[in-house]
Amino acid sequence: MTTNDERRRRWRLVLGGPAAESLGPAEGRDARMDAALAALYDGEADGEGGRSARSAGLGGSAPKVARWLGDIREYFPSTVVQVMQQDAIERLDLTRLMLEPEMLDAIEPDVHMVGTLLSLNRVMPEKTKDAARQVVRKVVAELEQRISQKTRAAVSGALNRAARINRPKLTDIDWDRTIRANLKHYQAEHRTVIPERIIGYGRRATAIQRDVVLCVDQSGSMAASVVFSGVFAAVLASMRSLKTSLVVFDTAVVDLTDQLADPVEVLFGTQLGGGTDINRAIGYSRQLITRPRDSIFVLISDLYEGGVREQMLRRVAEMTAAGVQVVVLLALSDEGAPAYDHDNAAALAAMGVPAFACTPDAFPDLMAAAIERRDLMAFAQKLASE
Repeated sequence: MTTNDERRRRWRLVLGGPAAESLGPAEGRDARMDAALAALYDGEADGEGGRSARSAGLGGSAPKVARWLGDIREYFPSTVVQVMQQDAIERLDLTRLMLEPEMLDAIEPDVHMVGTLLSLNRVMPEKTKDAARQVVRKVVAELEQRISQKTRAAVSGALNRAARINRPKLTDIDWDRTIRANLKHYQAEHRTVIPERIIGYGRRATAIQRDVVLCVDQSGSMAASVVFSGVFAAVLASMRSLKTSLVVFDTAVVDLTDQLADPVEVLFGTQLGGGTDINRAIGYSRQLITRPRDSIFVLISDLYEGGVREQMLRRVAEMTAAGVQVVVLLALSDEGAPAYDHDNAAALAAMGVPAFACTPDAFPDLMAAAIERRDLMAFAQKLASE
């Protein structure tokens, strides 16, 4: 096929049936791809209040939608399939069909689909729950594979660096950092460094070195963040050197710490949607912090506060004054820049607490920076520039 032919073919698939007269009909596999696209994207508004010539073709039949889901998985790569599935839910109001086991068996699982299922888990019929759990379990397993190794390495390295001592035993001396710290004491005549300060690592401790509290907003707009937070919390909880707590909230507060051994159970313990009372959630989380200077508090929220704003800000200020390392993430997802309350974010920044969005791939480095008590404002600026 020539370059021009391939270009015409692609434009024909993009434009759909109305382009058949000028570009010719779609044939063979292209015809089936065209039908799958038409079922979802035809019938949209034309931008001037009218409708296009076709009408959407999925209807409200679960079997028909399931067949369509199977078709798009055959014709398109998984990244495109995930976008089309999300579009189908939003454009054609197929949320209720997600309660059908046949639908769940046909979908390509991803974070957004898990978010949709979690928002429905309180109304999900028993016949659907097993299929839904399988979908969630598959996504969780993929996320754990993606993030667990980097998280463990980053956090363990940060804990080891934070445990450096200045009077180490010979076997615990960090020679590289000791030499660098004492280069000014280099003796040219002896061609050696005479160290004034010896830097070493503390021995690997079995005791808990840091307390981590993840406090996650489970309002509907935070769906992807809830999924990633639940998986990260489970990974952190598996590390003996950390004491990890997970708190989720809307207008009520739920402590899911005792379920962290199974991230699938954690996610099904959430309830997406509803209002937001950040102040109440922070008030509860403060009770979990018994060693302020060895504690990291991570608030994951878009900061749209439905509770008492002044008290929320005062409680954050009190935590930072006590020595707690406070981190505020406007989102923990791959979705790009989130919507958030700019006034609350600015108020937090004014007290030295940066509020910024973070991707899952950057979260391990963020935790390492918090453990080492590095400048999180600088970390946030670096993340924004990348």
